[in-house]
Amino acid sequence: MLAAVDRDADAISGLQGIAGIRAVQLDLEGDDWPLAGCQFAGIVVTNYLWRPRLADMLALLAPGGVLIYETFMLGNEAYGKPSNPDFLLRPGELREIAKAAGLREIDFAEGYVDRPKPAMRQAICAARE
Repeated sequence: MLAAVDRDADAISGLQGIAGIRAVQLDLEGDDWPLAGCQFAGIVVTNYLWRPRLADMLALLAPGGVLIYETFMLGNEAYGKPSNPDFLLRPGELREIAKAAGLREIDFAEGYVDRPKPAMRQAICAARE
């Protein structure tokens, strides 16, 4: 069973009723961590950065699990939103976060992309041994 999580119900509404997917509306930025005690074989994060919960999110990755994470990085302010540095990764930041969490890096990329629109992005694929 796959879980899709977003605080915006509209963002995941299209996943409701698809076999094998459980779409759940949760606020991952609140004081209480709604996923405490859960473990996942894979975690995919796109276009999202909330540093106060990164360690909690990585703790959800089960042994042998894979993390795929891609979002915006510094320099993106030249191309639009997000432009607030609180929501932009620093160079190499995903790599540092994964290493600190004990994950083995599989691949890492950062820099300018022109698709689907021009942006500065950073991405990592890493695994928990």
